[in-house]
Amino acid sequence: MMPIFDLLRFSSVSMDVLAYGHATAQTLAARQKSRLDTLLDVARRDSRFYREHLRGATTGNTPLSCLPPVSRRELMNHFDDWVTDPQLKLSELRAFTADPQRIGEPYLGKYLVWESSGTSHIPGIFVQDAQAMVVYDALEALRRSAPRPLQRWFDPLSMTERIAFVGAISGHFASFVSMQRLRALNPWLAPSVRSFSILQPTRSLVDELNAFAPTVIATYPTVATLLADEAARGVLRFTPREIWTGGETLSAAARLWLEHTLGCAVRNSYGASEFMSIAWECDQRRLHVNSDWVILEPVDQRGRPVPEGRLSYTTLLTNLANHVQPLIRYDLGDQVLLRHEPCACGSSLPVIEVQGRRDDPLVMAGLGGQPVTLLPLALTTVLEDLAGVFDFHVRQRDDHTLVLRLAMQGEEGAAAMARCCTVLKSFAVAQELKPICVLSELGQAIPRGRSGKAQRIVACPSQRSPER
Repeated sequence: MMPIFDLLRFSSVSMDVLAYGHATAQTLAARQKSRLDTLLDVARRDSRFYREHLRGATTGNTPLSCLPPVSRRELMNHFDDWVTDPQLKLSELRAFTADPQRIGEPYLGKYLVWESSGTSHIPGIFVQDAQAMVVYDALEALRRSAPRPLQRWFDPLSMTERIAFVGAISGHFASFVSMQRLRALNPWLAPSVRSFSILQPTRSLVDELNAFAPTVIATYPTVATLLADEAARGVLRFTPREIWTGGETLSAAARLWLEHTLGCAVRNSYGASEFMSIAWECDQRRLHVNSDWVILEPVDQRGRPVPEGRLSYTTLLTNLANHVQPLIRYDLGDQVLLRHEPCACGSSLPVIEVQGRRDDPLVMAGLGGQPVTLLPLALTTVLEDLAGVFDFHVRQRDDHTLVLRLAMQGEEGAAAMARCCTVLKSFAVAQELKPICVLSELGQAIPRGRSGKAQRIVACPSQRSPER
């Protein structure tokens, strides 16, 4: 089955992306307003949920800031009424995403589907049509900073690159689905584009990467840092040209460590399951929001706009590209700081600083006495995918003991805790750890940060690395 791609629409959107990349703030605002009006028209006409939710709002007259926000829980609870295509049914989509053999396969021949992690404690399913995908494609292709412009000029199709995605590949996650689609769209690239699981032991992951010797690695900052640590030990035997990071907060210290140890360019980005390409990094190492296609509203705890330059309590996102599954003032949960000041790169797109996922890697005792690092995304993946639990808190007590807290209680909580303990201990065996002890805390509140999000994986103080 052919992957979802509309060449004519891609060409049109690409020209638009190029034209508005350096447009004035006034021009960008007008473009944004036009797309917002169209989105609101579609949502009120074709979505039963939004028809009721936006009752009383008049397109063109009611400011976006006056519309009621929405949460993931609210939308997922009304999924069949939320989407604008009546063919889309949550029960059928859940069955589709439960099948790993269908990752990247077009759903109903016209939609790309991915599931989110449970970072907000409610798993989500997101559906993209050809219109949304060409927007993401154009933003990724034309606005991402190229640290090697001469190389890109002579090799625009990346024919000389070997690209490795290192992440969670056990489910229909956005990054992995996108990689599978890339391989399907460009069969000639398939041998040089591979995905590697973070659920395998570090030794096996490093062996596979050494055999492939990628020139580009796309991964999360904690994974990239682990690979840099392996390079410092002399175990990683290749030198990538670029590291693409996203999905977690990249600190200045972590960037410096990657550049120093791996000797390569680091390119950061900010995206989410709700909008793949929220912001890109320019050559000044500043993240620019693609505000012609996505609207971010930094707000305080009461949903009021925060002053420019102040960190928000949370952020409301409006996706201007996706009309199949409208997201209008959606509570993203991230804390951001937004600026509209000029950037030396020449782009007039606003600059953003993001306080995203900050889970800790855990250093545990290995079978041979050597320390073994457990990646936070790997731990959350096994708890979500294998135990079916999304609201949890894992705190490390020492190099062989974890404390697992669940808010659930009673028989349901006991059953969930048993599943979690089983998968954590099995994962520890697969990672070649000494036997671990998992202490249970049932029926207790999950610690939350200022934004309401939990830091779900917390290392013990002696293991935490203030440098990275």
